[in-house]
Amino acid sequence: MAQAHSYTLFETAIGTCAIAWNEVGLTGIWLPAAEGADLRRQVLRRAPQARSATPVGPVAHVLEAIARLVVGERVDFDDVVLDLADVDPFDRSIYIAARAIAPGHVLTYGDLAARVGEGATAREVGRSLGRNRWPLVVPCHRVVASGDGLGGFSAPGGTATKRRLLAIEGARRGDAPDLFDGPVSEVGRAASGHASGH
Repeated sequence: MAQAHSYTLFETAIGTCAIAWNEVGLTGIWLPAAEGADLRRQVLRRAPQARSATPVGPVAHVLEAIARLVVGERVDFDDVVLDLADVDPFDRSIYIAARAIAPGHVLTYGDLAARVGEGATAREVGRSLGRNRWPLVVPCHRVVASGDGLGGFSAPGGTATKRRLLAIEGARRGDAPDLFDGPVSEVGRAASGHASGH
């Protein structure tokens, strides 16, 4: 039996975000879209039967946490329940492993592949995270390239957003103390209309 979907748009310091949910858990999170993009249309493209609703309980807490995160407060999404029913088993294993990365820590794509096992590769991990429907809650920003690079991030703002999220969390890797320190002003610059990130 299909689950009833609800969604809402909400304002944050970096722009309008969206969240969708059903009786099981969250079905998607959308970060601010490119200027002029219709965020509501993006939500309904993924969940055509979704209806606008006022979130309460755990969903309302997620909205509040996202709003606090983007202004620099360290928050925890460990208890957030996701509806993974229609997620590919490989992607599900990647997202579960990514959620185990604590704030302030990072793993490389290769590290995460090794944790997942089953023949996973760094490239496959990157592709999987690019399909992530729950940026921030599934913290794909904590997965970085080997060497000194950040790797990709397909959410609006691109790597500037990724860099800022890691700075908010105080993330450091190895002996590169300034790797993730970047200008705050870049965060709100929407670079694409994609909701996912990695």
